Amino acid sequence: MQRTLIVMVKEPRPGRVKTRLAREIGSVAAAWWFRHQCARLLRRLRDPRWRIMLAVSPDSDGMASRCWPEDLARLPQGSGDIGDRMARAMRAAPPGPVCVIGADIPGITRAAIWRAFRALGGAEVVFGPAEDGGYWLVGVRNARQVPQRLFEGVRWSSEHALADTEYSVAGCRIARIDKLSDVDTLADLTAMRP
Repeated sequence: MQRTLIVMVKEPRPGRVKTRLAREIGSVAAAWWFRHQCARLLRRLRDPRWRIMLAVSPDSDGMASRCWPEDLARLPQGSGDIGDRMARAMRAAPPGPVCVIGADIPGITRAAIWRAFRALGGAEVVFGPAEDGGYWLVGVRNARQVPQRLFEGVRWSSEHALADTEYSVAGCRIARIDKLSDVDTLADLTAMRP
């Protein structure tokens, strides 16, 4: 079975991406950072052990965008909250293990992604926790068997997101891998710099 890594991306236009960061550094600078962060991440994560797909937003702009590498398959995120969109993307992947990540986590490495896929050998669901109580990665053993209640009742953008999501798959074998940080504020961005 094929392994699939889905990267959730937004069209990097000022005012559409990284709005919390934009309040501190300006919308043009925030969009510039996001576009370059995505490009670096996609280059770094290419690996023959998995296929990368992009879940794009907004749907029509993202599908036609020239910002993203042409060789990567794309699918529209569609409507709903982030849980609806991630579940839809997971179910659209080919049969086999599937992991979903955000594009705003500079610390993601191929080694971390490989640990997530390896964890799905013994677990049904895997999470990469984030420092803020959320998570930067979620994966399931088989895209054809995404737990029906996955993401149900999750308090998104809160310190409860990971705990709520784990609760939504109570009864499944769960694994956790590396804890990483995303970039939402200038302080987050500054902390990432060496």
